[in-house]
Amino acid sequence: MKENFYLTFSLNNFLYSISTVCVEEVFPLPELTPITQAGCDIVGVVNLRGDLLAVIDLNPRLGYQSPDYRLTDSIVVLKSQELRIGIIVNEVYDIIQISLQEISSNFDNEVKTVKYPQIIAGVFINTRDIFILSNPDYWFEELEIQQLMSMKNLLTNEIADSHQVNKTQINSSDLLLLKQSTFCPNATPKEQEILRQRADNLRFSIDNPDLKSLITIAVISLNGNLFGVDVAMVREFTEIYQVRPIPCCPVQIIGNMNLRGEIITLVDIRGLLNLPLTTIIDSFKVMVVEVEGIVAGVIVEEVYDAMFLLKPQQIKVVPTATHSIHDEYFQGVAPYHEAIMTILDLPTIFLKGGLIVDEVI
Repeated sequence: MKENFYLTFSLNNFLYSISTVCVEEVFPLPELTPITQAGCDIVGVVNLRGDLLAVIDLNPRLGYQSPDYRLTDSIVVLKSQELRIGIIVNEVYDIIQISLQEISSNFDNEVKTVKYPQIIAGVFINTRDIFILSNPDYWFEELEIQQLMSMKNLLTNEIADSHQVNKTQINSSDLLLLKQSTFCPNATPKEQEILRQRADNLRFSIDNPDLKSLITIAVISLNGNLFGVDVAMVREFTEIYQVRPIPCCPVQIIGNMNLRGEIITLVDIRGLLNLPLTTIIDSFKVMVVEVEGIVAGVIVEEVYDAMFLLKPQQIKVVPTATHSIHDEYFQGVAPYHEAIMTILDLPTIFLKGGLIVDEVI
């Protein structure tokens, strides 16, 4: 069930997770526009495709000081009933599946410093404890939620009044109620330019028909190369553990793994992509996928992004210079921030790549 899936991330050297039901999207930290006397631990706002998104720093509510923000930080956009906010996190990791029975409510000692204990719903005891965040509606008092909504409405109306000719163009300078302060004042000029460019890239009209066809991609790496996979086929990301080899199988079949009672076969697709089969090390992950009724675990080197939004027209054909006999496994190439990723055709990989053993994966 969807409510058992959680997006995991780090904040101030601790691991946290939140139900994917609340998660809309994830993107790298952009330049935020600070606002005067915002309250609610709001750092600032950003224009997200024509809608003002308030971004908060959870550190004060968790009992920690707010550190300097970094280019490697991300914003996770959360939606719960009428509340829509962004939170700053240090690093986004995997989507994992956790049953209710695996969530412990005995975590008083771990959250003694938490200013708002209602933020923590439980803890998942694993190789490293993961704190489960509650529904965002519980993070704020009723008055704070009203203040959040009023602030957004006030700023939106102020912008609309100043743009009767073209309301879709919303710039930081238009926010008349905002401070004249700099976001991330300790950042270098180059870092500030990157933050500003990220904010510009997020500034699309909410009425843009292209947004309706956005697809969500999981971005992973294999041998240092970036690849994208449609998240509709991805069930979760998890660690590699207790793999049992399968006799008389080709090299791309790694073995079976028990995933909470479900036996899945692990496969290494690097050979199919003409990549060297280097040693699989402990830091590698498993991307659990379901393709054409087949459930399997794909070995990946690193998970870069669990929810990256991409417009279909951004996917281009594989350049002629890189054509190979393995082109049938690729849907094309697309930009991923400052890099290029190759979009994998998982159905073709599984149905034509020799990954089915005795008709069972």
